[in-house]
Amino acid sequence: MRELAAVKTEVKKSRFYAHLYVLDDPDEITEVLDLHRKAYRRAAHHCSAVRFLPGKNPVEATRNDGEVGHPGKALLAVLEKHALDHHALVVSRIFGGIKLGPGGVTRAFRDAGEYVADYYRNEG
Repeated sequence: MRELAAVKTEVKKSRFYAHLYVLDDPDEITEVLDLHRKAYRRAAHHCSAVRFLPGKNPVEATRNDGEVGHPGKALLAVLEKHALDHHALVVSRIFGGIKLGPGGVTRAFRDAGEYVADYYRNEG
């Protein structure tokens, strides 16, 4: 597992920390999420998507971590769009006091995922 890129975005005072990782094994997502829980202790949610297609058993998995909407699905769509097929995308949210609603939450997570994927493509 290796981090490829990281970005921070803000939507209505909530801060979103998005990280893109390349994985050697899909089970490494557990370690990645542990790192996020330690790095972003104030974050209530650490949503993620894993897309690992090499090998005999392809894996596509999402995790909403109790967040409203479907941020995990939105992050998986980002991985698919950018053809990132042995990667994990994790976005940690620190709540800023303003509710975004299910659609707003999903958009904010998707946008954070897009920003980190674009950053990796352009800067990485």
